[in-house]
Amino acid sequence: MKGADRTIEMYRTVHQVGSKEASAAKSLKFVIRAVNGIGLLLLVLIFAMPFAWMLSTSLKTLPETMIFPPEWIPKHLVWSNFARAWGSGPFLHYMTNSLVIAVGILVFQMMTIIPAGYAFARYPFAGSGFLFGMVMITLMIPSQLIFLPVYLQLSAWGLLNTHLALILPFASSAFGIFLLRQSFKQVQEELLEAARLDSAKEWQIIVKLMVPMARPVLATFALFSFIAHWNDYFWPLVMTTDETARTLPLGIARIRQEEGVANWNVLMAGNIILVAPILIVFFFAQRQIIRAFVYTGVK
Repeated sequence: MKGADRTIEMYRTVHQVGSKEASAAKSLKFVIRAVNGIGLLLLVLIFAMPFAWMLSTSLKTLPETMIFPPEWIPKHLVWSNFARAWGSGPFLHYMTNSLVIAVGILVFQMMTIIPAGYAFARYPFAGSGFLFGMVMITLMIPSQLIFLPVYLQLSAWGLLNTHLALILPFASSAFGIFLLRQSFKQVQEELLEAARLDSAKEWQIIVKLMVPMARPVLATFALFSFIAHWNDYFWPLVMTTDETARTLPLGIARIRQEEGVANWNVLMAGNIILVAPILIVFFFAQRQIIRAFVYTGVK
């Protein structure tokens, strides 16, 4: 009986210790989740506050924009600021140019980065490593460093003040080639061999197999490319001298000339017009972006 009592007592002791450890583990997990949640909330506030301030300012009167400390909620919503911003120039023309240029660049980039990424990932050839290294080196060269020879070449071709002058210099992307190369390398070789056994040609493998599997990565790159070239200010400023091919960021800069630097409410309304298409594109592409990161994490 004594041995049985000791066994029962030891079992109770072990059970109590295990319960305490489990409780401590749950408490630790709760603390970690709370800290992560607070950290994410702070990041959201840091990134969201400029947009909130921009939206708030775009709906204020001019005297309200000068109040310090600033008031986040306008007393009266002034929707006419958007009409003034839109009427400060041919905004519909600017927006059309921005859309044509951003989409045109994206189309050309897809036509070049997909076969290049597939070649570097799945089609070994002599000098592929050296060529891929050269592609990566271009990531370290800012466009401001090479704009002069590009400008002179486009001028010699008579392409200044045209859409092509803003599209051709970005017809390919080293970053996109890198992303697709990494994505295509994750595809199992057995799938490619099975497709070749079914007499599939290389272009069919790319279009019907590789591209659908890399769709999240392509959507992510498309979003990054669209945002970068939609917001681009430097290149349209250099390559255009009239309103023919000027884009929306240059139109926003024109507001400062028409309205004056002090009219921050009208200027912020113009920036809302500039940002709105990007938010719409992100809304439709966010699911693919999440899938891209989850897919990469699983691999």
